Amino acid sequence: MAYDKRFYEQAENEIKQRRLRSESSLAARTEEAERLIPEIAEIKNQLSRTSIELSKLIIRRDKDFRSNFDKIKEQNLQGQQMIKELLKSKGFPENYLEPSYYCELCRDTGFRGTERCECFTRLLNKLAVEALNAEANMPDCDFEHFSLSYYKDVTDANGMDCYKKMSENLSFCMEYAESFSLRSPSLFFLGKTGVGKTHLSLSIAKRVAEQGFTVAYGSLLNYLIKIEKEHFGRAEDPDSDTMQTLVNADLLILDDLGSEFRTGFYESALYNIINSRINLRLPTIISSNLSADELQRNYNDRIISRIFGVFTALMFVGEDIRTVKRLKGEI
Repeated sequence: MAYDKRFYEQAENEIKQRRLRSESSLAARTEEAERLIPEIAEIKNQLSRTSIELSKLIIRRDKDFRSNFDKIKEQNLQGQQMIKELLKSKGFPENYLEPSYYCELCRDTGFRGTERCECFTRLLNKLAVEALNAEANMPDCDFEHFSLSYYKDVTDANGMDCYKKMSENLSFCMEYAESFSLRSPSLFFLGKTGVGKTHLSLSIAKRVAEQGFTVAYGSLLNYLIKIEKEHFGRAEDPDSDTMQTLVNADLLILDDLGSEFRTGFYESALYNIINSRINLRLPTIISSNLSADELQRNYNDRIISRIFGVFTALMFVGEDIRTVKRLKGEI
C-alpha cells in the first residue's frame, strides 16, 4: 500500500522518538541503580573489560580460543547474574537494567532485517486514519453523554418499550467497546434518523481509539466521493488511498448507509470495502436510516448477503432526539 510521503516522515520521526525515550529511560534507571547499589557499577566495568578481552580473543583466534572463550563467557554470565541478584535484594525487578522497547520485534528501529517492521506499517496506517478522521468533522460523542431520558415513556409503532430497548443497546455498545479486539463482530445499526445510532457508534470509536486501536469513522458518502476522486485522478493529494486506509483500519465505522447516490462505481466500492474487511476478519460498524426492506430494494444481493449474513444487527427505536430537544428548548 502506498502512503503519503509526509506519513513516512512522521512515522520515521515517531520511531526515532521511541528509541530516544527508551535510551533515556534506561540511562535514568541505570543512574538510579548504580547510585543506590555501587557494586553494580563495579561489576559493569568488569563486564566491559571482559568484552574487550573477548574481542581481542576473536581477532587473535589462537589454539586456546575455545577454552578461553568459554571462560570469558562464563564470567559474563556470572556478572550478569550477580547484578540481577543485587537488584532483587534492593527491591528492583531483575530486568530493571534491560532496555524496554515499544516494539520488541524491531527494538524500535522500524526494521526487521531489511524489511519494515509491522509496527512501522501500523504506525503509517494510524497516521493515515487520523488524517482521514480530521477531514470527517464528526461530533465528539461518549457514552457518558448518551441520555436514556429521551426514550422514557415512548413506544414504537409495534408497541416496543423504547427505553428498555435502548438501555439494552447502550449496555451492549459499552461492553463491545470495553472488550474490543480485532476479532470483535461487525455491527449493523438500523433505525430512523435521530435515535442515537451515530452517537453510540462514535462513543464506541472514542473508547476503542483510547485503547490504542486505529479507528476510521465518517460518512459513507464522503468516503465514496474521496475514493472516486482518487480512482479517476482528481484527488488533491495524488498519494492518498482512502480505500486501503478504510480496509486496513482496526475498526471502520460507516455512518448513514443509504445517503449516497446510486451509481455502479459507488456500489462496487462499497462492496469492495465490506468484502475486503470480512476477508481480513476486521470489524466494521455500519449505520443506516433505511429499513430492511428498503435496503434490499436499494442494494444488490452481494452487499445485502454480507451485511445481514455477517453483521450483528441492533435495532434503534424512539423519537427523533433532535426534534424532542427543539420542542423542549434545549437547542
